Formats: sequence, C-alpha cells, structure tokens
Amino acid sequence: MVDSRSGLRAIPRGVWALGFVSLFMDTSSELVHSLLPVFLVSVLGASMTSVGLIEGVAEATALVTKIFSGTLSDYLGRRKALTVLGYGLAAVTKPLFPLAGSVGMVLTARFIDRIGKSIRGAPRDALVADLSPPHLRGASFGLRQSLDTVGAFAGPIIAIVAMGLLASDIRAVFWIAAVPALISMVILLALVDEPDRRADVGPTRVPIHLADIKTLGPAYWAVVTVGTILTLARFSEAFLVLRASGTGLAMMFVPLVLVVMNMAYAASAYPAGVWSDRAGRRVVLLAGVGVLVLADVVLALASTIGIVMVGAFLWGLHMGLTQGLLATMVTDTAPAHLRGTAFGAFSLVSGVAMFAASVLAGLLWDRFGAPGTFAAGAAFSLISLVGLASIPTDNRGDAHLRIAGTTQRPTDSTVAPQRRIRSRRRPAPPLR
Repeated sequence: MVDSRSGLRAIPRGVWALGFVSLFMDTSSELVHSLLPVFLVSVLGASMTSVGLIEGVAEATALVTKIFSGTLSDYLGRRKALTVLGYGLAAVTKPLFPLAGSVGMVLTARFIDRIGKSIRGAPRDALVADLSPPHLRGASFGLRQSLDTVGAFAGPIIAIVAMGLLASDIRAVFWIAAVPALISMVILLALVDEPDRRADVGPTRVPIHLADIKTLGPAYWAVVTVGTILTLARFSEAFLVLRASGTGLAMMFVPLVLVVMNMAYAASAYPAGVWSDRAGRRVVLLAGVGVLVLADVVLALASTIGIVMVGAFLWGLHMGLTQGLLATMVTDTAPAHLRGTAFGAFSLVSGVAMFAASVLAGLLWDRFGAPGTFAAGAAFSLISLVGLASIPTDNRGDAHLRIAGTTQRPTDSTVAPQRRIRSRRRPAPPLR
C-alpha cells in the first residue's frame, strides 16, 4: 500500500538527513567560495578570464565525473558508499584553500574539491529518489535543495562575521570551513540508511553501457536539453560576487550578495517542489526561466549595490524554481534501475556547458565588462524559454501521463516485483 500522506512530516528521515548533510557541507564550501573570487583577483592578481577558467574547470569536472559515479551506483546497487566517499574527499581538501599561494594552487584545490562533489552528486540524488514516495518526489527534492541552500547562505554570513573578527584575513577565515565539513560527515555516516534496492538492480555488467543510454527516452533527453541551455545562461556564481565587488562594496561585505541570492533560493526551493507536484513540472520551470531572464537584465544594467542585490535575489529565486525541479524531472523520466546513470548523463552534458559558460563569461567581462556578460546570459535564457515552451506535450488528455507526482502512473518502486521488468519497457511520459 502506498503512503498517501503529504507535507514535511511525511518526507522520510533519510531525505531529511541528506538535506542536513548538504546544509553543513554547503556551509563549508560557500564560506570559501564567497571570498575566493576576491582572493584570486585582489590577493593573487588573477584576471577575470582566469577566474572564469578556474570556475569552469572546477564545476565542469564536478558535473562530468558524475556520470561515472552515478552509473557505478546503478551497477553496484548501492548509493551510500559513493556518497560518503565524495563528501569525505571534499572535507579533507578544505585546508588546501588557506594554504594556496598561487592561482595554480587554487585551481588544484578547486579541482580536488569538485571531484568530491562529482563523486557524491549523482548517487546522492539517486538515493533521494530511492527514499522518496512517488507522490512526494518534488517535495523531497525541494526540501533537500532548500536545506542545501540554507548552508549556501550560512557560509557567506559566517565569512562576513569572521572577516570582521579576524581583521579581513581571508586565509584565516578559510580555515573555519573545516568545522561544518566534519559535522556533515558525522550526520551522513550516522543517520542515512540506504534502502534495499536488489529488486530494482539491472543485469550485472560493465557500468557504462551504450544500451543503457539508449533506454533513456525522448522525454528524458528533452529535460537534458533544457538543463544544458539553462547552464549556458547561468554561469558561475563567482561573477555575482565580482559584480558586487565592482560597485565599490567593501571586501568584508562582498559575501552579502550570496547571502541574498541563497536566501531567495532556500525560501523558494521547497514550495517550488510542492507546486510542481500539484500543477505539473513544466509550468514551474517556465516561471523559473522567465525569472532568470529578468535577473540577467537587472544585473546587466545595475549601477549600484542595491540594484545588484535585487538581481541576486531574482537569480536565487530562479535557482529555487529550477534546480530541485530538474532533478525531479530526471527522476520522472528515467527507469528506477538507471537513475544513477540518468543523473550522471545529465551532469555530463551540463558539465560541458558549465565549462563553456564560465570561460565565455570571463572573456566577455574582460572585453565588454559586466554588462556584456549578463546580457549574454539573458540571451541564452530567452533561447531556453522558447525551447521549453516548444517541447510537445501529450494531446490525448490522459491525466496519468502528466509529469506530476500526484498523477503519475505507478513507477518501479510502487508495482509488484513481477511487473517491474515489464514497466521498464514502457516509454517515458511526455513533459507537461
């Protein structure tokens, strides 16, 4: 019998625990990242193109490598071990940032840190999907994303306070990041129990197999396409920090731009997930892309720190409306036994786009300044909006074909074991 309860109390304990794991690790990471662009430019003398290259390499590495960890988690039938490995690697590399004495050292630190993120990302998202009842998938992903984003604005707040207490010594502030990283590991090890997935595990074979990719249908690849264009439009958040710094904001208060962005992100992610469960995914995603267009326009035209903060708020609102939702849509359109592979393939394509977007953003900034960078982002956002609006939907009026948690036909996790093999052969539901 499927549990039909709704609301925060109905979300499984393991999803809550993974949310708090994300919260503390993001606190650690964003404490560093909120000051890292300024550290690179002001202390190490890096150019904007160098900042874009570092961010592009780091984020692309994290996204591209996810395909291997996600597929491996499908092959092994286990998610938690890879999740622990990824979070653990990120935790032990935090001391490299305060020790960095050159741009190359920062690149190395970011690369290793993002390798950890890449290892944990797809298995963790697949684990959330495994733990979540179908009618609560949007809410579960939205909750994890909200808690993750609480850490994303807690980190910059701690950075601001620490900069004041430590006389703006960025290296000393970076050392504080090790504490929340350790707390994250303790929660993960102690409170997250992996469900038994033996009935959902496919044939044992080499993890990456072309036949597996081919079973991911048109609806899944439509989600990948939209996510890729969105990634081109939404380059690294390091450029938000540099935009705030360029208005004359004191170094100590530069992390405020990420506080504003992530507060909007955290406040909107869970409601967006619940909304998508009730109204369908595409309407929420269209709203999120529209907000990104507005954010880019505001940031392109901004002349004061107040306007930059408005742009940052809109950017965060866009993130809340789209990021957990894209993960939910990947879950909706992929077979249960290939969820890790699906998240990994999504991340592979997004990683290539992230590298291109961040390097392009840096080049545009060096040549045309901040307005050129954010104007290009607005253009890509409009392309994404048009593409999303043009994706065909089901015209037969079958409510059970809508991608919405409350109206989906039964998934692999809700049918009897003897019917699972047949259910995997069904085409993925179209986008609505």
